[in-house]
Amino acid sequence: MKITKSNCNFEREPLLAPFGFKGGYLSELWQSIVKLENGKGHTGLGLGTQSILWSDASVFVNNSESEGNSMMFQTTSFAAQSALDIEWETPLDLLDKLLPITYEYAKEITNNPELRLTFALNALVAVDNAAWMLYCDENDISSFDDMLPNEFRSSLSCRHDKLAGIPLMSYGVPIEKIIEAVNAGYFFLKIKIGSDPDNDGNLDKMLEWDCQRMREIHKAVKEIEIPYTDSGHIPYYFDANGRYDTKARLMKFLDCAREIGALERIVLMEEPFAEEYKVDVSDIPATLAADESAHSDEDVIELIELGYGAIALKPIAKTLSMSLKIAKIAHEKQLPCFCADLTVNPILVDWNKNVAARLPLLPGMKIGVLESNGHQNYKNWALMKSYHPSCDSAYTQCQDGVYSIDGEFYADSGGIFRRSSHYQRLV
Repeated sequence: MKITKSNCNFEREPLLAPFGFKGGYLSELWQSIVKLENGKGHTGLGLGTQSILWSDASVFVNNSESEGNSMMFQTTSFAAQSALDIEWETPLDLLDKLLPITYEYAKEITNNPELRLTFALNALVAVDNAAWMLYCDENDISSFDDMLPNEFRSSLSCRHDKLAGIPLMSYGVPIEKIIEAVNAGYFFLKIKIGSDPDNDGNLDKMLEWDCQRMREIHKAVKEIEIPYTDSGHIPYYFDANGRYDTKARLMKFLDCAREIGALERIVLMEEPFAEEYKVDVSDIPATLAADESAHSDEDVIELIELGYGAIALKPIAKTLSMSLKIAKIAHEKQLPCFCADLTVNPILVDWNKNVAARLPLLPGMKIGVLESNGHQNYKNWALMKSYHPSCDSAYTQCQDGVYSIDGEFYADSGGIFRRSSHYQRLV
């Protein structure tokens, strides 16, 4: 296949309040839109949500928020234009050819030779999604299952009828709001740790803050019983975003968890270390999940050898194509995966949901899981939902902490094959 025309645009979406993680705070997220067309008149529309702080915190720190977002959008634009010169059979082929040149361009435009590969992958999400939609338009494919190449179907062969909706409790969410979310039915809590409370980089203060945060949350919810876990209790999912410097410091956090009776409630401890800190973690008494460090399928093999016990899949942050490769490796190695959010828009939530709905259960869980925190963080979430072509479908709603996904969801593939008139107008 040969792309003959591309176009891209973006839309700035403000957040309700500063959104804190990795020791920093976001105020807005840019939504990128890419349209690709081939010589036969077939087209594909793809969306992406940019997160500079998540994809490479150094770019976020060394530039203004708008400058960082501008750099990533220029990277997306470069990739969309570069796609015109490439012949490909499937979107996976296109990504294989686009990623190296896009990564080099991103390093140049950010003036950062040590740029994390995730920055380029984040910039490529809209291009990759547009390529999948173009591929399906060309080949008369109208379902997510039929879209998947045969070699990736075994790793996405489950069919859940329920997904636990995972809200995100960032630094600034007070304990009262956490209790409010639990009372509203949410029961799988993702909790950001790794705060820099005095903005001085002191890791001892970070540890103290993290332990106190855990004590407050555990005290508030430890007695609550739920039907969706083997233990009957609310599971904890801590995300450190690479803020812990050593195993010894992480063990102090886990020792604190053991002291208060919370250790056995920790289902996932995500990305505790910076990716360059490559040590054996098989002796750590919690399931460590890789997120940012799992750039590619090759990284996953190394992380499994180091003792990591789960992988956070992010089709909405690292491209669907790369996520399929990662899921295949994890499935072959019998390593559980789950879908984490990037505070994406409602349409991308259902891109993510298509993958989450088909992954094997996490250990200790009776239903599937899907992180989605846009409703907590976007100022215009209700308006953004109206851009979703299937916004009135029941499967888009999280009721009592659960997404109910039945035949309608699978028949409609989460609405991803329907064109959003709002985003279509922008390109």
